[in-house]
Amino acid sequence: MPVEPTAGETTARSHLLDFTTEELELWLDDFGWPAFHARQVRRWVFEQHVRRFADMTDLPSGLRRQLDEGFAVFVADEVERSNAPGGTAKLLLRWPDGASTETVMIPAGDHGRARRTVCLSTQVGCNVGCRFCASGIGGMRRNLSVGEVLEQALRIAAELASRGESLTHVVFMGMGEPLANYGVTVEAVRRLNRALGIGRRRITVSTVGLPKQIRRLAGEDLQATLALSLHAPTSELRRRLIPWAEAIDLDAVLDACREYFRRTGREVTLEYCLLAGVNDEPEHARQLAEIATGLRAHVNLMMYNPVVELPFVRPSRNRAIAFLKDLRAAGANAHLRHSRGLEADAACGQLRRRHELPAG
Repeated sequence: MPVEPTAGETTARSHLLDFTTEELELWLDDFGWPAFHARQVRRWVFEQHVRRFADMTDLPSGLRRQLDEGFAVFVADEVERSNAPGGTAKLLLRWPDGASTETVMIPAGDHGRARRTVCLSTQVGCNVGCRFCASGIGGMRRNLSVGEVLEQALRIAAELASRGESLTHVVFMGMGEPLANYGVTVEAVRRLNRALGIGRRRITVSTVGLPKQIRRLAGEDLQATLALSLHAPTSELRRRLIPWAEAIDLDAVLDACREYFRRTGREVTLEYCLLAGVNDEPEHARQLAEIATGLRAHVNLMMYNPVVELPFVRPSRNRAIAFLKDLRAAGANAHLRHSRGLEADAACGQLRRRHELPAG
């Protein structure tokens, strides 16, 4: 594994991952170095997963020293790691300002069909405040930068590469609302595609439903999958579960999703977290199926990962399967996601929250 800077070493240096190749070329030019060295640095970082400029052996030694004085490839400290049987792993990263975020690697398949997905955070905390989610407890502290988003993906990619595996998929489904940090999310998608070679159709951007931003995203030519965190099939229930829904009409959100499908040709995914006795009744399944068939959307059902401080309960698997059958009987294209990471605190915000709670 590459040697990483120790805690405290990076605070006075710029985050290299915040710089595009073109911006690094300008920096090189300012100091009299040829522009092609920027492409060499990019290959070392994104293809070879090297974190120390001293190890970038095809660069002049003077440039390596100068880069090391001005930049750090990684700036976060890994505070804690939580692993679950099956390979799901969550990292808690602390940034130089003391803020912390989570990153999750989710494995699926094996051999030739292996799928390795990284779940990225875009904000420190979250202002959406979904009643059942740990991310929003305590609100939002700040947006992440492009470099901070990319660092999460690179950490996972490097770890996978060290054991002969590859990062195959990216989902913006970690802490925060990606479309509330719109510019960073879009730029991160583009750079993950260019620099890490992740196909845009293997990148998913999740949103609680911001109509204006969804329409804007449709015009970005990203070809990413849009996932709507729906979680309730009616406006009334959604307002109870998602405070932001008070100001954002569900019909407006669904209209924006229809436009996304029309303009991109990309099927929208409806994310639906099953909460026992709250949104998992047969009537809810029929209402959800009506939305899904009207959008030509796929439904991704998830069983709730309990949060200690919150009153919601995970339904039984039999209840979840019954809900899935009701959905399909009503004509919806749906599947029940295999639960991974209960032991890893893999749901949004759980590991960070546990780390922040006082002992005892």
